Amino acid sequence: MNENEDFSGRLQFLSGVIVLIIAVLIGRAGYLQVYEGELYARLAEGNRIRIIPAEAARGTFYDRNGELLVTNRPGFAVSLLPLTEPISPEVIDRVSKLINVPVEEIQKKIDAHIGFDPIRIKNDVLPDIVTIIEEQKDDYPGVVIEVLPIRDYIYGEYAAHVFGYVSEINEEELERRKDEGYKSGYIIGKFGLERIYDKEVRGLNGGDQVEVDVSGRPVQILGRQSPVPGNDLILTIDKHIQEAAERAVDEQLAIVHAHAAAAVVMNPQTGEVLAMVSRPAFNPNLFAGGISTQNWNILNNNPYHPMDNKAITGEYPPGSTFKIVTGTAALAEHKVTPQEKIFDSGHHWIIPKTNAGGEALGWINFQEAMAHSDNVYFYEMGNRLGVDALERYARMFGLGARTGIDLPYEAEGLAPNRKYKADNYEDGEWYLSETFDAAIGQGFNLVTPLQAAMVMGEIAANGKRYQPHLVQRIVDMNGNTVRDFQPKLLSELDVSPSVIRNVQEGLHEVTKFGTAAGVFAGFPIDIAGKTGTAENSQGRDHGWFVAYGPYANPNIVVAVIVEQGGFGAMSAVPIGRRIMEAAFGLDVAAANAGKK
Repeated sequence: MNENEDFSGRLQFLSGVIVLIIAVLIGRAGYLQVYEGELYARLAEGNRIRIIPAEAARGTFYDRNGELLVTNRPGFAVSLLPLTEPISPEVIDRVSKLINVPVEEIQKKIDAHIGFDPIRIKNDVLPDIVTIIEEQKDDYPGVVIEVLPIRDYIYGEYAAHVFGYVSEINEEELERRKDEGYKSGYIIGKFGLERIYDKEVRGLNGGDQVEVDVSGRPVQILGRQSPVPGNDLILTIDKHIQEAAERAVDEQLAIVHAHAAAAVVMNPQTGEVLAMVSRPAFNPNLFAGGISTQNWNILNNNPYHPMDNKAITGEYPPGSTFKIVTGTAALAEHKVTPQEKIFDSGHHWIIPKTNAGGEALGWINFQEAMAHSDNVYFYEMGNRLGVDALERYARMFGLGARTGIDLPYEAEGLAPNRKYKADNYEDGEWYLSETFDAAIGQGFNLVTPLQAAMVMGEIAANGKRYQPHLVQRIVDMNGNTVRDFQPKLLSELDVSPSVIRNVQEGLHEVTKFGTAAGVFAGFPIDIAGKTGTAENSQGRDHGWFVAYGPYANPNIVVAVIVEQGGFGAMSAVPIGRRIMEAAFGLDVAAANAGKK
C-alpha cells in the first residue's frame, strides 16, 4: 500500500467519526427537546426563582412587672426584585417620585447589593403607596411589596434613651459586621438596649422560595422556612416610676424655664435601674421606618441635644453632692471628728472663698455642715486632705471611670489630680484654691448623673457598690430563661462602718433641717438626701439632688440634675420628691384616697 492509499483510508475513517459525533449530538438535542423540553424550559427560567427573606420579629421588652414596653407591628416595605435584567431607569424614577426617595439613594442601594434577594429601598410605607403599586403592577415591573415587622415603641418618647432605636444597617456597619452574618437591608439596633442586645433580640430570619413572573410578581411559593422571633428582654425598669419621673421632669422644666435635665432611679442593694430620664428626648418610632431628612434636622439642630442620654453621657461638676466624698475622706483619714466645730465667718481664712449665698453659720460640726451644705467647712476639709487624697477617695467611690452599665457611649467623668492639670494646661501647677474648689465639687470635677446616683447608693448600701444594669432576664419565645442577671458587687468602700454612719446621719439631716427640708416637709417616708449647685460658665448654674430611702433600709436611690435650673433646692429637689412618691406608692395612695 502506497502512502496515498494510506492517507485516503485514514481520511475516510476520520470523516466517519465526525459524522458519527454529529449524529449523536443531533440525536441528543432532539431527545432533550422532545422528551425533556418542559423540564429544561423550567430550568431556563431558574433566574425567576427567588428567595424572599422573611424578617424575624425582634424580641419584645417588658418592665419588671410584665408590662409591655416595646413590641412590633406589621408594616410594608417597597423592594426591588431584578430578574433577567436590571430595573429600568424609568421604573426607578417612577418609584423615586412615589416613595419620595432620591434616585441617587436608590441606585446606591442597587450598586451595593449582592445576591438575588430583594433590594429594600423604603420601610414602613403608607397603605396608599402599597395600593398604587399593586393596582399599577405593569408600571412597576420588578417592584414588590414585602410585609415586615416594624418596631413599635408604645410610649413614644418615654424611656427613649434606654430603649434606643433600630434602623437599616449602613455601609460602615455592614463592613464591620458582615462576618457575623449581617447583610444589606438588615434592621439593627443603633442605640440604647437595642444596640447592646441586638444579637439577642434580632431573631433568625426565614424566607420563601418563590417563583415570580417577568414583572417580579410572585406566582407560587415553592418552599418556606419560618423565621424565629428574637428573645425578649425583661427589664429592671418599673413602668410606673418611669412615667412619674418623666412627668416630674417635664413639669419642673416648664416651671423653672429650663430645657434639659436627667434623672436616675436605682436600687442600691442590687444595681437595678428602675427609671432613667433624659431631656430633651426623641421619639424612636421616627427611626423604625427610616427617619426623614426634616425630622433628622430638627433633632440634630436642637441645641440641647435630644439624642444624648444625659444620664450617662452628660458630664457636670457635681457641686455640693461631692461633699459626700469629701466628708467620707475627711472622717476616714481622721482630719476631723464628727464633733469638732469649725467657725464659719462667711469665708475661709486662708483664701477668701465664700458660701454660695454669702451666709455665715458660725461654729458648726460635721452634721450641721452637711445639712446646710456649708462651703467654708468643706473648704477646710479640702485644705486638710489635699488634692491627692480627694482624688483617691473619688476613685474609691468609682468616679473618673465608667460604671459598666449595659448602655452604649457611657462617659467616664473626671476625678482631677496634679498630673491632669500638668498634662492639659499651660500653667500646670496645682494651686490650693483648686483644691478648695475640688472639695465642694467645682473646678475640674465632672460626674454623670448615673455616677452621682452610684455615690449616694454606696452610702445607702453601707459602702457596697453594685454594677448598674437594665436587664433582669433574657427569655426565649417559649418563656424559657436564656440568661439571668444577678447583682454584681464591684467594690466596697475601704472605710470603717462608723464613718459611713456619720455620713448617713449628715445626709439624713439634709431632709430634716437642711437644704431639702422645705420640700420634704411632711413626707411620710424617712429619707436622706443632698442638694447641690454646679457652676456653669455658659449660663445659670445646674441644680442637683441625690437621695435615698427608706433611711433605715434603703431600696431607692434618686439622682436628678436640671441644666441651668439654678439652685438644686429649687429646681431638682421637687423632681426628687415626686419620684420618691411614685417609688413608694404614695402617689397611688393619694389618688385612691381622692376617689373616695
